[in-house]
Parts: sequence; C-alpha cells; structure tokens
Amino acid sequence: MSFLRKKEFIIKGTSRAREGNLLQPLAVAIVSAVLVTLILIMGFLDMRRSEANLVGLMEDQALSTISVLQRLTDENIKMIDAPHKRPAAGKKSAKEEEENYFKKFVYEAITALASKTYDYRKQNIIDDGYLKKLAADNHLWYVAVLDRSGDALFQSRDLKKDEADLIPPGQKITTIGLLELINEKRGIGFLALKRHDDSDVIVINIDKQGVLYWGLKIAVEKAVDKMGEGHGIIYLQIFNSKGQLLSMTGTLPEGLDKKDLDQSVVLSGKTKINTRKLDTKGVKILDMAAPLTIFEKPVGLVRIGLDRSSMDAIMAENRQNIAFFMLLVVVIALISMWLLYHGQNRHLAGIVNMERRLEKAERLSSLGMLAAGVAHEIRNPLNAISMAAQRLKRDFVPDNEAKSSEFQNLSGVIRDEIRRLNGIIEEFLSFSKSRRLELSNFSVTEVLQKIVQLMQEETASRGITIETRWLVTPAVIPMDINKLQQAFLNFIKNAMESMSGQGKITIKAEKEGKKDIMISISDTGCGMTEEEIEKIFNPEYTTKEKGLGLGIPLAMEIIRGHGGDVRVISRRGQGTTFEIILPVKRNGEKK
Repeated sequence: MSFLRKKEFIIKGTSRAREGNLLQPLAVAIVSAVLVTLILIMGFLDMRRSEANLVGLMEDQALSTISVLQRLTDENIKMIDAPHKRPAAGKKSAKEEEENYFKKFVYEAITALASKTYDYRKQNIIDDGYLKKLAADNHLWYVAVLDRSGDALFQSRDLKKDEADLIPPGQKITTIGLLELINEKRGIGFLALKRHDDSDVIVINIDKQGVLYWGLKIAVEKAVDKMGEGHGIIYLQIFNSKGQLLSMTGTLPEGLDKKDLDQSVVLSGKTKINTRKLDTKGVKILDMAAPLTIFEKPVGLVRIGLDRSSMDAIMAENRQNIAFFMLLVVVIALISMWLLYHGQNRHLAGIVNMERRLEKAERLSSLGMLAAGVAHEIRNPLNAISMAAQRLKRDFVPDNEAKSSEFQNLSGVIRDEIRRLNGIIEEFLSFSKSRRLELSNFSVTEVLQKIVQLMQEETASRGITIETRWLVTPAVIPMDINKLQQAFLNFIKNAMESMSGQGKITIKAEKEGKKDIMISISDTGCGMTEEEIEKIFNPEYTTKEKGLGLGIPLAMEIIRGHGGDVRVISRRGQGTTFEIILPVKRNGEKK
C-alpha cells in the first residue's frame, strides 16, 4: 500500500506541474486585455487616419483654387505693368488693348477713391487726420484738398515742410506747383479731381509702392471675379503682406475676422497650408490659409473657408463602422480567449483523468498478474482437496445410517464448493488470456448452431425456447473458434439468467453494411436500465450472487480481439438485445 500511495502522489504532482505549464486565468485575462487594447488603439488610429485623408482632400481642393487664383493674378499683373509701345501701323494690338484695359481699371479705382473723398469734403467731414488715415490705408503718398489758388486746405502731410529742398530760395510756391516739381524731380505723379460745381480740387499722389499695391489689388479683384464662387467655398479672402484686405468673395461668418488668423506662420513659409476646424453659429467650417505667391515670391495670404458638413457626415459614418468592427473583433477575441481557457481546462481534466485511469490500469495489471499467479497456485491444493474428498466419500463412509447421511451431505458440500472455486479460477484465467487469438476462416452460423444444440437440453429444462434466423449463410469470417464460441456462449447464458421463468431467446445472423456481419442475441428477460447498460462491460460490476461476473466483459474482450464491437439495446422489463458486429475480412487484408 505504501508503494501505491507513493505512485499516486507522483502522478498528482505531475498533473499539477502540467497544469502550471498551461495558461492560467490571470494570464488569459492579461492576454485578452492586451489584445483588446491593441484593437482599440488600431481603431482610434484608423479613425485619425481617415479624418486626415478627408482633410487632405479638402486641402488639395483649396490649394487647387489658390493655384488658379495665383495664375490669373500673375497674368493680370503682367498686363498692368507692361510698358506701353506704339503699334507700327498706328493700330493697337489685342495684347496692348488688354494691357490698357487693366491699367484703366487701376486708374478708375483711384479716381473712384478721389471722388469719394470729394463727397466727404462737401459734407465737411474731412480734416488732416482723416486724410492721413486715408493715405495710410490705401498706400497713397499724398492726399490733399486744394483751394482755388492751388494751396492745400487739408493734407495728409506737411508737403512744403517735408519737401522744402525742392522750393527755390526766397520764392513762394503753391502746393500744386510743388507737386509738379515733385513729379519732375522725383517721378511721383499725381491725380487731380475737380468738379464743375465746386472750386476745391482733390489731389492724390502715388509712389512706386502705391502703384504696386493698387496693381496687386486690382489684379486680385479681377482674378476673383473671373473665378467666380467655387462649390463648397463659404468665403475667400486675399490679404497683402501687411495684412490689408485686397479682395473678398462670399460671407465671413459672424465672430470671425482677420485678427483670429496667425499670418506670420503662413507668410514665413514654415507650412504649405495652415488648417483648423471652426464651428461658428452652427456653421461647420474648415478654415485654411496659404501664401499668395506672385512671380514665385510670397506677396500676401489667401484665406479660404470650406463647408465641412459632408466631411463630418462621412467621418461619423466611418466612426460608426469602425466602432462596430472593433466591438465585433473584441467580442470574437474574448470568445476565443474563453474557448482557449475552457479548452485547456477540459484538456487538463482529460489528462488528469487519463493519468488516473493509467495508474488504475497499472495497478490492476499488477494485481492481475499477482492474482493469476495466486490462482494458478490455488488450483493444485484444490485438486488435492477434491481427490481427498472423493476418497473420503468412497472409502470412509460411517456405518451408522444417520451419520452416513450427514457425511454424504458434508462431502457433497465440499465437492460443490471446490467445483465452484475451480470455475471461478478458470473464468478469471480465461479473461486474462482472452486477447491471445489464433484466427482461421470459419462459418459463424455453424458455431452458433453448435452452441444451440449443446444448450438445447438445458434451455428446454428451464422452459426457454431458442429461435434461430440465418439471413446470411454460411457467413465465413476470420475467427478463433474456441474463443468466439466462448463469447457467444457467455451472451446466451446471460440471456438465460435474465429470465426467471419461461422465455424466448432469438439468435439472428445478417449483413451489416458491406464489410461486417451482425449477430443479434435477444431475450425476453428483465431488461436493464441505462445506468446498468453503462456498467455491464466493467469487470468490477456484477449482479450475480456467485462468481466474478466476468462473462460479459470476457465476451466483449474476445469480440474486440476479433476487430468487432458490441451494441446493447435494452429497456427495463422488456428484454435485452446484444448486437455483435464482426468484420468479414482481417485488418490489412484486401477486399
């Protein structure tokens, strides 16, 4: 017993070691958490990538619009700045006509500014401060209101003081005269506007920088007019390098102005386009700014606002799809982890159960070998006791009649018990040798018929009839005749013992598919429950008061040794049928 306890301890220890090598619940939980986290991160990155792609598409649309604007502005500026040449035949070319057309727009814009100033003069709201601000805002070198004599009433700067070096010594000069000297000496021309109903004159001087400003402003305005309003564009603003608005199309939403945009970042050339999302008064805008480049030099900034409602709708749909996909993957991952954990537990339980059965088989094998040796040793004393009992019964019968009768009874008991012990030993030894078979081809129906004839007298004495049905004959199969006959005999005896009185046993032979023969042995006995059917082939289970109950397990071992199988059909109180399936060919034999 100490040896068995030690062995059992070793097996259990091995099971625990193997269990430790498998995934534990905490390890499975950690793996699941890491997997779910990675899936969530991938989903978040995918959403960010989708949003970046959509923003990139809208930025490309904005850059395309700005590129067209720059090309048109380049063309307009070239026409404005082109030198005037007289045509050889006295007729202007189409290009010169177009150049003069754009110069005319510059002249008309400045004239309109002068006319507006003239109107303010009539309303008496003009002073030096107003003109100074007007000149600064519109890049004008000098703005003044002159009286009838040509001197300045209001001016943006003190011209006589600032340009004193041009005035001849000791000579008085009017403002209009000084303007002519400035035009002659410094090349700064002027425009004078006078209406018939008034004596005042509005004078505007523009230097080179002013010409550049007004040329760019007119070129941009005409380019915007030619482009028209693009699809999805809420507003388009063009600023010069000083942040002054040159042109605008569309409507700037309430709450936005040019001050909320950092122009220095864009004008510095650090970024190709500066993009941000804005939500103003329920309007969803993608606000973008890019440098305005004329002749490959940055001269200003273009601000464009695109409607991003369609982009947000696409992003919302993408988020829903990605969220659903992530949820589905997470569920699949969790189910997979659970199945892994459940499967490993089942596998572990199977290993432990197999180890227990192996340990039990080893123990039973050891006990079987020991018991076989003991049984073999018991047979010799039993033979001696049997022979002694027979001699006592024959040669030593008492003379007294009463004692003789008692002597006969006692010797009969001894003989019967010796016979029973010998039967038990024979049954045990037969079970241990049931798989050692010597196969040869023989008719299974002849074996069955021989068994029926041998048992005919015993069954008739108990009121049991045997009916045979050979649906296939001769049904030749490879068999060990003696072993198979013993197996069939055990099944028939079991059927007889299941009936307490009269009954019927039916033996039938028929084909089972193309490769097997089926022998069915049915009785009208007491039948069995499902629990009894599950235990009937266990050598440790028996319902007999005498014997080991190895008949059915021995028969099962013999059938399996022949490569067959046994099926049991039984219901309590309705009899039992044993279906014995035997192969027609040996294993590995060609059909």
